[in-house]
Amino acid sequence: MEHKIIYKDLGLISFSEAWNLQKNLLGQTLELKKQNNELPVCEQTTNYNYLLFCEHEHVYTIGKSGSKKNLLIDKDTLKRKKVELFNIDRGGDITYHGPGQIVGYPIFDLELFSMGVRQYIQNIEEVVIKTLKMYSIDAGRLPGATGVWLDRDVPEKVRKICAIGVKVSRAVTMHGFAFNINTDLDYYRNINPCGFTDKGVTSLQNELNKKVKISEVKMYLKKSFENVFGFELI
Repeated sequence: MEHKIIYKDLGLISFSEAWNLQKNLLGQTLELKKQNNELPVCEQTTNYNYLLFCEHEHVYTIGKSGSKKNLLIDKDTLKRKKVELFNIDRGGDITYHGPGQIVGYPIFDLELFSMGVRQYIQNIEEVVIKTLKMYSIDAGRLPGATGVWLDRDVPEKVRKICAIGVKVSRAVTMHGFAFNINTDLDYYRNINPCGFTDKGVTSLQNELNKKVKISEVKMYLKKSFENVFGFELI
């Protein structure tokens, strides 16, 4: 079955504004889903899903299972560096968002895809892996860790290029992935990314030794989403 997903590029947006938008879309989706479950199929209303892309101002977010010990600077330093800090309702530990990074927020009803959470996360990883292949970069998964990694078989070189952290309510997702494109990697020096102290972080720019057009990466990502999930973006 082919599903139509509404795609929106939010551009550069504060984390709090994007988080509020996600919560509103999630609430609308869950309410309409509840109403449809009480109606015969012929009377049900189309319940759209969404794929949001954006970039954020500098911010660190800590997931439900995260620890503030993985933030290596104090509040005064955060203020001086003009970096926000949020404790949020996704899974995972601390991560960084900032300009030059593509953040993706899928608001998907996994029941439409007959898909569980584990498969959903693997699908997002596959989307990014396929996108990196367009730049001749061999990326993949790392046992015991979500996200997309490079040099997975070389412990001293293994590094993450895309982090994933999600929340799922009644099979509907929010939050998503953070894909480093032209990201300033110095901001990762202030944290133990995703709680790891023995693994590196990289970006597409860092791997290619040149700045990359974010609009081009978004185009490849959109095509990969359509291919992996089997839907049409509108």
